[in-house]
Amino acid sequence: MNLEAHAARRAVFVPLESAARVDVVVRRLTNAIELGLLEDGEQLPGELELASLLGVSTVTLREALVTLRARGLVATRRGRGGGSFVTLPTTPATERLHAQLAEWSTEGLRDLGDHWAAVSGAAGRLAAQRTEPEDLAPLERSAAELERARQPSERARVYGRFHVETAAAAQSARLTRSVISLQAEAGALVCLALADDSHTRDVVHRHRAVISALHDGAGDTAGTVLEECVRATVAHLVRIRLRSL
Repeated sequence: MNLEAHAARRAVFVPLESAARVDVVVRRLTNAIELGLLEDGEQLPGELELASLLGVSTVTLREALVTLRARGLVATRRGRGGGSFVTLPTTPATERLHAQLAEWSTEGLRDLGDHWAAVSGAAGRLAAQRTEPEDLAPLERSAAELERARQPSERARVYGRFHVETAAAAQSARLTRSVISLQAEAGALVCLALADDSHTRDVVHRHRAVISALHDGAGDTAGTVLEECVRATVAHLVRIRLRSL
């Protein structure tokens, strides 16, 4: 597992905002499972430990686990060696993701897009000031991998990795944590947008434009293109959401 994947996995268990609702906990863990950050059969930390890691009450966590069990994403075993384990249901991933998307309002998705675009744009502008052309190899590799990827889940992971790498190039720990946290919260939904080959080609084009701008030290261009990339992806999700109404 590469450094970005390790960082994204760690983000699964960082504290949520204060007074986090049950649905926020459910969303965090569901996305981690859909993105493969938590693997099928993996044991979750015990209830007290997991509640402490996420910064929520044990009551909130237990209610979230009830929802996850109902969705077939977590199984609980009693007795010695028992606990809560990740388990993928037989329902196709696409159906699960559409069900998850249905839980978002269009206003919530647009708010997510505003936040994500602001963070990614700031990262791109700083990266242009602070990175050297020879440091752009990870971004170039990710752009090439996205172009080759055929499965939406693989595309979504590479998409997220590109944005994490850009934040890392900005040499800002806070921005990097923010991007990783956004990935952990909603990155799985990107699978739905990237199931569209045309949108994926557009994202690849934008990612290559970001690399070119960073190479030239053009921070405003890099930031603007990253903002547009995020907004286009979220707009695609909004359209999918509206079609399901």
